[in-house]
Amino acid sequence: MALNQALSGINGAQSDLNVIANNIANANTTGFKGSRAEFADIYAVTGINLSATAVGSGTRLTDVAQQFAQGDIQTTGNSLDLAISGNGFFVVNTGNGYAYTRAGAFHQDPAGNVVTEDNNALQVYPYSTASNSFDTSTLTNLNLVTAQSSAKPTTTAVVSSNLPADATAPTLAFDPGNPATFNQSSTFTVYDSLGSSHQATAYYVKTGTNTWNVNLYVDGNSAGTQALTFDSTGALATPANGTVAFNPVTYANGANPQTLSINFGKTTQYGTDYAAGTISQDGFTAGALSSIDIDSTGIVTANYSNGQSSKIGQLAMANFQNLQGLRQLGSASWMSSTDSGTAVMGTAASGQYGTIQSGALEESNTSDTTQQLVDMIQAQRNYQANAQVLSTDNTLASTLFNAVSR
Repeated sequence: MALNQALSGINGAQSDLNVIANNIANANTTGFKGSRAEFADIYAVTGINLSATAVGSGTRLTDVAQQFAQGDIQTTGNSLDLAISGNGFFVVNTGNGYAYTRAGAFHQDPAGNVVTEDNNALQVYPYSTASNSFDTSTLTNLNLVTAQSSAKPTTTAVVSSNLPADATAPTLAFDPGNPATFNQSSTFTVYDSLGSSHQATAYYVKTGTNTWNVNLYVDGNSAGTQALTFDSTGALATPANGTVAFNPVTYANGANPQTLSINFGKTTQYGTDYAAGTISQDGFTAGALSSIDIDSTGIVTANYSNGQSSKIGQLAMANFQNLQGLRQLGSASWMSSTDSGTAVMGTAASGQYGTIQSGALEESNTSDTTQQLVDMIQAQRNYQANAQVLSTDNTLASTLFNAVSR
């Protein structure tokens, strides 16, 4: 019997060493969660009453329990490297269903999808511009190729400047090519429906006491003339809302005709020198994706070369009632099972879910191998002790056989 007991102990110690060896082997695996071998004693089945002197039959491996303790966070600076601090898993599409991982070393595939090292696509809740919210009822791949910023034509501009009250009205008819026919001018850029830029120039001509004309030219073509009137305090009096609309401008590049409205509400007429101030307009050219930002709640924002930004989606997070019931797939990923229960979906930094850190990775929770080495020494001693029992029992059996044979 001692032979079987010692053999079960050797097998148990070997299983323990195998688990520890796997933990150490994955000390550098991103998002890896270590395991622990768990054992139970064995007693033979007896009658109703178990004898007080009954000796057990050895040990058996009952479970290799996963340890989901938090791993250390290491900064990388890569915006597609993601780490979870707290509970939860990233959701990825394997093509045959969803898997769940803590390994956040993502990259972009040729189709523009953000994927794992096994080419499983990272899942997000898509952003709806109509509702200005994320649709948490559906999951989609995080794709960066389709995240382009279309052009927006300029429709309005805001001018903040000062026209000198003591300016002298020109005596000649206005001619944009003759500086003697206007008092001041300011130039700014506008964009058409195709995103092409055009040079717009506002020429200011004083026509009388507290009155001015604004002549707008775009690429040298006239967009008309509008009048401005100021009161005795230097503030704009008319138009009352400060906005004047100019004539449509037609371009030769196939863009839509453009009508510009300029708000002069912040323009003044003081007894100081001309100040061009600032001119802002609401148009922009088309832009290519230049970078992405992912905040602690998992919201993915695309930044474009035209200075614009837009939300793409929000990372989906999953958690489970029984983490020990998850089925390991390798590559630091898991699948749900009947033991784990179905995934409880949500978003980072809410409820039971941790926060997301972009530009960082979660290291293996066995990266500090000190404890693993201590456990390995203990397992090795258990193995040696059971081997010694096996050797001793063999010696006793040999002695007995020799005595009987005499």
